[in-house]
Amino acid sequence: MIEEPRRAFRYYDLIMAGFVAVLIISNIASSKILLLGPFTFDGGTILFPISYIFGDILTEVYGYARSRRVIWAGFAAALLMAFILAVVGALPPAPGWEHQEAYQAILGLTPRIVAASLLAYFAGEFSNSWVLAKMKILTRGRWLWTRTIASTLVGEGVDTLLFVLIAFYGALPGALLISVILSNYVFKCGLEALMTPITYRVVNGLKRAEAEDYYDISTDFNPFKVSV
Repeated sequence: MIEEPRRAFRYYDLIMAGFVAVLIISNIASSKILLLGPFTFDGGTILFPISYIFGDILTEVYGYARSRRVIWAGFAAALLMAFILAVVGALPPAPGWEHQEAYQAILGLTPRIVAASLLAYFAGEFSNSWVLAKMKILTRGRWLWTRTIASTLVGEGVDTLLFVLIAFYGALPGALLISVILSNYVFKCGLEALMTPITYRVVNGLKRAEAEDYYDISTDFNPFKVSV
């Protein structure tokens, strides 16, 4: 049996690189809890919602299987980042370098934070991609806004609850914990809704450029399968 050659896409690798960059930067920025207007959230929230927009674009244009591959690439990059930061933090500082405590305070990720970040990312991104792929079939490709927003409501909800509860439960006062959860969720979903016109333009442009508009009718939705 002769296998069909895989299609080469012009922009898929660039979107993957952008997705991974957003994920890594967001994880580092999450070390600070900040106040922005009425919202209280970790610093990564400023950028992290864009990863869900990337996820929407990937699933809508290229399909769940190719989106799954990007999600795993991001997971591996985040795991490697956490490992390297931990190793560097554990190594003794050079004589005269007096910033060990500052390094540990900002980049010295605890196992709890790492676990929260990876589990929340994994569950949230796959929930987002699954909902969008299923809704695309149900709507027969119409009403893109319904599936980008609905998938974000589900994915961001799963991500926010898991991350905040695993990372900060017992470490933050109950009132602040609830405030962080609600602020994160409202801000992320609100940003996704505001970005809908841009998402439309990018999706439509990519579909034309790649000559691809994938429907996951016979897709294996197993999140642990890496191959396309």
